[in-house]
Amino acid sequence: MSATPEIRAQSVSDASSAQPDARTRRTVLKAGGALLLSVLAPSRAMAAQILAVRVWPAEDYTRVTLENDAILKATHFTVKDPERLVVDIEGLELNPTLKSLVAKIQSNDPYIKQVRVGQNRPNVVRLVFDLKEEVRPQVFTLAPAGNYKHRLIFDLYPVKEADPIAAMIEKGDWSNDGKSSKTDSASSGGKVAAVETPATPAAPNTAAETARPEHEGRTAEVAAKPAEKYDHNGKLVRMLTVVLDPGHGGEDPGASGKNGSREKDIVLAIAKRLKNRIEEIPNMRVMLTRDGDYFVPLGTRVEKARKVQADLFVSIHADAFVQPTARGSSVFVLSEKGASSTAARWLADKENLADTIGGVNVRNHDRQLASVLIDLSTTAQINDSLKLGKSVLGEIGGINRLHKGSVEQAGFAVLKAPDIPSILIETAFISNPEEEAKLLDEGYQNQLADAIVKGIRRYFAKNPPLAKNRLT
Repeated sequence: MSATPEIRAQSVSDASSAQPDARTRRTVLKAGGALLLSVLAPSRAMAAQILAVRVWPAEDYTRVTLENDAILKATHFTVKDPERLVVDIEGLELNPTLKSLVAKIQSNDPYIKQVRVGQNRPNVVRLVFDLKEEVRPQVFTLAPAGNYKHRLIFDLYPVKEADPIAAMIEKGDWSNDGKSSKTDSASSGGKVAAVETPATPAAPNTAAETARPEHEGRTAEVAAKPAEKYDHNGKLVRMLTVVLDPGHGGEDPGASGKNGSREKDIVLAIAKRLKNRIEEIPNMRVMLTRDGDYFVPLGTRVEKARKVQADLFVSIHADAFVQPTARGSSVFVLSEKGASSTAARWLADKENLADTIGGVNVRNHDRQLASVLIDLSTTAQINDSLKLGKSVLGEIGGINRLHKGSVEQAGFAVLKAPDIPSILIETAFISNPEEEAKLLDEGYQNQLADAIVKGIRRYFAKNPPLAKNRLT
C-alpha cells in the first residue's frame, strides 16, 4: 500500500530539516578539533615574548636577565674545552629584543666572552655562552615584583669564589704601607681612631702551620697577617676596617626621583666619595659591598662584612615616600623589639624587599645564615650602633634638615651582623625634588661624606674598638 500524499510530504519535510542538523554537527566538530589542536600544538602566536634583556657584569658574578610576559621553562648544561654554558628555553621564538643580548656582552665581562642566540628547534631557543673560565651557574625564575614582569635569571659564579681580603690586597686596600701610626686630631676635636695593643712575641709555628701549603705567594701571607704596624713605643697598632654598603644595585634600582635619578646610582657615588675620605685617615681602610652596578643580596652584604672582621658597617640609602613633600636625613639601627615608629617599620619593610626585587635564588639562599644573624643580634651590638648612629646623625644635621632628631630603630635585615656596630643612613628623600637636586650635586655629596667621616671619627674617639684575633 502506497503512502498518502500527506505522509510523503511529511517525510520530505523531515529529511530536509535533518540536513541542517547534520551540517551543524560537522561544523561544531571541526571547530572543536581546531580548538583542541590550537591548545595542544605549539603556536607561534602563543609563544612568550621577551620584553627586555639585561646584563650585570661584576667581579662577584655576572647576571643575565630575560624579562618576559610569561613563565619560561629552561634547562641548561655546561660543556668543556672550551668552557661553555648552554641554555634551552621552551615556549619561545626569537625576536629582536632577544637577539640584542649578543651586543650587551661587554669585552671586560669577567666571565662571559660572547653569547650566541638561535632557534634550536620549533618553539625552543638556545643560548650558548662562551666563557672565559669555568663557572658555577644558577638558572632560576622570578615572579613579577616591583616594576618587573616574569624574569628568567642566569647567575654565573666563579668556581673559586672571590676572597674579599685577597681582593682588597690586590686593590691595595689591605695594607698600611704609607699610613702613619701616630695619633691625629679629628676635625670634630676627637682623637684619631688608632687602636694600640701591647705587642706580643710571635708564637712558634705549630705542626699545622708547618704543614700548611703556601697559597698564592704574598697574598696568603698578607691575609694571614693583616696590616700590623708598631708605633715608637713598641705597641701594635691595628687597622680599623669600615664596610660601606651602597644600597640596591643591578636589578634593584631602589627609589627613583622625579627627574629620573636612581637611588642605586646616587648612593654608590656617595659611598665612593666616603671611601676616599676614610682612607685618608691613618690606620683605617674600607671595603665596599659593591663597587659597581650589580645586585648583592642582603645576607651577602652582612656576610662580606663579617668575613673581613669589620669594625663598622654603614649602609647608605636615599629615601622615598608617597608624598613628595617628605624631606630630611635619618639614621637607623637594628631593633629587637619592634620599630621605634610606624614610618621606621614601613621603611624597614620596604628596604627588606630588596631580595625580592633584586632577585635571589631561593633554592640556594642560605636561610640558616639569615636565621643565625637574627638570633645572635645582641643588645651590646645595638647599643654600640646607637652610639655610632648618634655621632653620625649629629654631624649630618649640620648640612641637612633631619627628618627626625634622634636615631630610629627597626628590623632592617642588612643591620643584623651580631658582632658589628651597624647603621643605615637615609641621606635624603630622593622623592622630594629639592632633595633630589641636592643628592645629584657633587658639592652636597662631598659635604655628606665629610659629615659621615666626622661622625665615625667622633664615635671611635669615644669608643675605641677592642683588639681582634688574627684573620686566617
